[in-house]
Amino acid sequence: MSESSPSTRFAVRLLGEFVRLGLRDLVLCPGSRSQALALAADEYERAGLLHLHVRLDERVAGFLALGLAAESGVPAAVVVTSGTAVANLHPAVLEAHHSGVPMLLLTADRPTELRGIRSNQTTHQPGIFGRAARYTTDVPAPGPASGFRTQPGDESLDPSSIASESWAHAVGTTKGVAGPGPVHLNLAFREPLSSISDADDELELERVRAHLDAPSTPSVDVTLGDRRRRSTLLVERGPRTVVIAGNAAGPAAEDVAHAGGWPLIAEVTSGSRFGRNLVAGYRPLLDDPELGGRIERAIVFGHPTLSRQVPALLKRADVETIVVAPHGAEAYDPGRNARVVGQVSVTSGPVDRAWLGAWVVASRAVLAAQDDDVAPDLEAGHSHDPAQRLAFAQAEFAAIRRPLDRRLLVEAVWRATWPHDRLVFGASRLIREADQVLGGKKVRVHANRGLAGIDGTTATATGIALASQADGSPGVTRVLVGDLTFLHDIGALLPGYDERMPRLQVIVGNDGGGTIFDGLEVAASAAPEAMQRVLYTPQRVDIQKLAEGFGWGYVRAKTRAELDQALTAPVERPVVIEVPLDR
Repeated sequence: MSESSPSTRFAVRLLGEFVRLGLRDLVLCPGSRSQALALAADEYERAGLLHLHVRLDERVAGFLALGLAAESGVPAAVVVTSGTAVANLHPAVLEAHHSGVPMLLLTADRPTELRGIRSNQTTHQPGIFGRAARYTTDVPAPGPASGFRTQPGDESLDPSSIASESWAHAVGTTKGVAGPGPVHLNLAFREPLSSISDADDELELERVRAHLDAPSTPSVDVTLGDRRRRSTLLVERGPRTVVIAGNAAGPAAEDVAHAGGWPLIAEVTSGSRFGRNLVAGYRPLLDDPELGGRIERAIVFGHPTLSRQVPALLKRADVETIVVAPHGAEAYDPGRNARVVGQVSVTSGPVDRAWLGAWVVASRAVLAAQDDDVAPDLEAGHSHDPAQRLAFAQAEFAAIRRPLDRRLLVEAVWRATWPHDRLVFGASRLIREADQVLGGKKVRVHANRGLAGIDGTTATATGIALASQADGSPGVTRVLVGDLTFLHDIGALLPGYDERMPRLQVIVGNDGGGTIFDGLEVAASAAPEAMQRVLYTPQRVDIQKLAEGFGWGYVRAKTRAELDQALTAPVERPVVIEVPLDR
């Protein structure tokens, strides 16, 4: 068998080190300069050591890796070739940075002698992601097959050191790093770019397999990172306090609210929207002088993004703000006066039950006032009067045939989702509707709220679905998006060739454009023609043909009954559920 090229040997060793550290998923886009990494990844998958996901579009690949890591807590790797392929990763890198999601970016590049001379498909890649990367290293092209050093004493090409340093930065265990996030390895390769693996490469696969099978294999806690950078604050129960849970806050926010006996304001993507202290209808209550006006302290978890009332509260000079940010990352502090801590612990003392009760009762009243769904009279259904039974039947029929609006849509999706499922919201009008009307439920909810862009929502949801279903776990991943968010990520509908597709439902609320702008000040000042053209950006896409062209299933649901049936039907392949909505 022929000897491997330096590129192939280095790629095999580097990926082997990452697999030893815990890498399980690698997303790959096609390219010539990255072929050694691609072929090595294929070998590791054939050996059962890695899950390989091949995608055509680098932007899709980046968000797919983001979703895999957001669900699992373990970094996923993305391999791309040089040039514009690298730039297409930038939206996902920014989201990962602001959301604290670990990611490994392995970008192929030309060697030093081909840089700066206008060589084809060559640009300045080192540092291209700026401050969004937790760590960046420009790795020179590997030398002869007998070793990876470019000159005596050069340790920069030791695959073990490169992988260990990169992994530690990605998962946030390196001192001084602001928690988990993206890491960029810019890898130069010199021709020959790949070759047939030799016996040494096969031996490397066996070394990796033996390491993973060993009982004493050390594990890396990738979900916690270094949480010792900020102290624990003891807080007393006395002041009138609310606990605010933004995106990805997790159950810790509910724990603190329960321990303190305080109202819990939990956004729909917080992971904290459950429990007896939940205040789901919080917006008008924060505006109420008798409730919001009397708040003395706010304890904030996660990243609140779905209301204007929360940042307004935290800007008040009379409200003490405590922000829980364990990793040392950028803290949410709209008033620029918050005390930032690693975690909080509640001291003993009497609970102000009147304060908590007032919020919970008022929240229930807000949700009830928003509910215009009138149930048929059950007594009439059992009446001896034929006219009353007929009226009951007509009312029941009208209820199930009622055309869908945004509230009914989000309620149906929420109702169909259980703890073994996953729910993903796009940055559409629907996430705000859900945050205003949905009650509490302990389900796993995701959203790209680091920058709250519409980029990559379906790709992210696909990664979440693949990760949550990887070990044969039950459940369906549902992603609820508007039509523009759906169309912005069309490339995510293209699956990898001959790859397993997860159980995935993409529910598209189609109102023909970006009606989220109806709720902004511009709607009252801009000319209707201008609003239509440059803000609504209306579309007339045939979503059924689009979905079927990519090999997806398709269902159109216009009524409650049709939507409930579509959401609860067995998911044998990914499906698009289109829900027409009025402007």
